[in-house]
Amino acid sequence: MSFKIAIIGAGSVGFTKKLFTDILCVPEFRDVEFALTDLSERNLQMIKSILDRVVEFNRLPTKVTATTDRRAALEGARYIISCVRVGGLEAYADDIRIPLKYGIDQCVGDTICAGGILYGQRNIPVILDFCKDILEVAEPGVKFLNYANPMAMNTWAAIEYGRVDTVGLCHGVQHGADQIAEVLGAKSRTELDYVCSGINHQTWFIDLRLNGRKIGKDELVAAFEAHPVYSQQEKLRIDVLKRFGVYSTESNGHLSEYLPWYRKRPDEITRWIDMSDWIHGETGGYLRYSTETRNWFETEFPQFLESAARPIDPAKRSNEHASHILEALETNRVYRGHFNVKNNGIITNLPQDAIIESPGFVDRFGINMAAGITLPEACAATCISSINVQRMSVHAAISGDIDLLKLAVLHDPLVGAVSTPEEVWQMVDEMVVAQARWLPQYADAVPAAKERLSKSRVKTREWAGAARRDVRSIEELRAEKTALKQAV
Repeated sequence: MSFKIAIIGAGSVGFTKKLFTDILCVPEFRDVEFALTDLSERNLQMIKSILDRVVEFNRLPTKVTATTDRRAALEGARYIISCVRVGGLEAYADDIRIPLKYGIDQCVGDTICAGGILYGQRNIPVILDFCKDILEVAEPGVKFLNYANPMAMNTWAAIEYGRVDTVGLCHGVQHGADQIAEVLGAKSRTELDYVCSGINHQTWFIDLRLNGRKIGKDELVAAFEAHPVYSQQEKLRIDVLKRFGVYSTESNGHLSEYLPWYRKRPDEITRWIDMSDWIHGETGGYLRYSTETRNWFETEFPQFLESAARPIDPAKRSNEHASHILEALETNRVYRGHFNVKNNGIITNLPQDAIIESPGFVDRFGINMAAGITLPEACAATCISSINVQRMSVHAAISGDIDLLKLAVLHDPLVGAVSTPEEVWQMVDEMVVAQARWLPQYADAVPAAKERLSKSRVKTREWAGAARRDVRSIEELRAEKTALKQAV
């Protein structure tokens, strides 16, 4: 088979390499063309060097091109994958730093909450630019695979306003299933069957079967509490399981910032999180991790290049959905996964216009979702709170309505549990002004926002957060990796 796959934001080096090698695990895909595009010429050349090394070592006919000209990369593409992070780490740092001044402590801040909402405001205009180019120059019938956060908002905008055939993809369900299989003592995840449904980062394992035997709440709670690691790392997640009756796909840290109950006071934050790794609730944890990863790659690039000279092993193909979807569409080998699409009756007790994450099957006819799923009431209520925020955020990003943006932030569950309306109004002004270069839709609102900030009497504080760690140096990271190798 010969067709073109374009990857936007291909400078996300580690993730791009994973998608690339996954796709090349499919024998029929040896002759495809990968067109990489990114704003950074330097990052593009680095990732192209790595992928060229993979192709050369494995003696493949695969073609890899790289260009900062997005339309050229998209021209004639059958599949387009987005991994973009608009504003990079510079804007992301403001997503964490500014809300902290108003008492809002986020672990990740890339889905909802103050940081995730502003992240969406930066991404959506760019997503719509992608869609315009896709409709004009890509292959007819092109499919857009969005991996970029905020997943629901980006996918919502691409479907409703970009009018492109789009599916949002995430790996939270797979990671949650791995945990459940482990605590239940399964020899492999293939012994576990499940129905997982909800919205991205708030998806719920509403039916679990281990070797055909139904697993109930009490058994699952006991299994997690008996686990020597997860009982400490997932304290908040286990508490939600006890109260809701079902397990959430999302990590302890991520889940904590979508709910109004666990991160609203510093003493409560430290009670529910675990500092063994960033994902379990550390203040600004993903920002620190992303910064360290970028620094490590830039310093250790020769090692990355050397490690690319290895055989592609289909047995090590990852559980990221993209390669499996492409394989099913092109070869008719059926794939079951969990996909982000517009609801339209798939989940009976969530709004029809929402972007939901739920089970589906892929074959040559496309992505076919299992419809008629009803969530437990508490799960639906929690999802609906986020959906209302997402809807307002998308509409604000499209219209450039700063008042609607403020209302979206005000209605965020964690923001509402921590901040007053006056604080929210000022915080949004401050974030829009700080990120104005990435927010063209708010250009007319920025002067008035600056004027309001100059006269504001709302008090703020310089606060690092309840559980902040410093970014580690390359030397510290190197020493840690050496110690881990020696321990193994």
